[in-house]
Amino acid sequence: MARAPVMAAGGIVLRRGDTPLIAVVRQRKRNEWVLPKGKLDDGETPKQAAHREVLEETGHDVVVQEFLGTIAYQSGGPIKIVHFWRMEAGAGPVRKLMNDIKAVDWLTLDDALARLSREYERAFLTQVGPIAIAAAGLASSPAPEPTLAADDIDGALQTLTPAEAASVDELRHGLLQKVRAWLRGEA
Repeated sequence: MARAPVMAAGGIVLRRGDTPLIAVVRQRKRNEWVLPKGKLDDGETPKQAAHREVLEETGHDVVVQEFLGTIAYQSGGPIKIVHFWRMEAGAGPVRKLMNDIKAVDWLTLDDALARLSREYERAFLTQVGPIAIAAAGLASSPAPEPTLAADDIDGALQTLTPAEAASVDELRHGLLQKVRAWLRGEA
């Protein structure tokens, strides 16, 4: 019988400076460099767990920002599903590291990618690291994609068949529900 997945949460934790730095932590047990994260406690939302775990693993209090994504992996037990948020750390630590963590390093994105021990975390950070840095206003953003004017969108919607229009309405409703859940911290 399949076991239920382990739910966890963490952060892509940024620290401001001349160059934005990202926190990576060294686990004591496995001696691996990983992104700060951990399992949800009973009754905790993923967002609450992410804040708690990052504080415990980095020693820094953080401001939790937007949701960045989810990774899922298997490491000798049930599948682990980890939700990540962009976070910004204060200037210095406010508490000692938890016993499971040997060290925390603050590295540039490229150095963090080189340091991480797990390929799936490198792949994830490769995708969301530049987004997190740009969202924090710590790097220049790429040129915006061209967008459709509202009139262009309305014109395109007028050409849909009734079945296509129903699909668009269903998609719009589903997306709205997901955004509401995310805003409530349920995502």
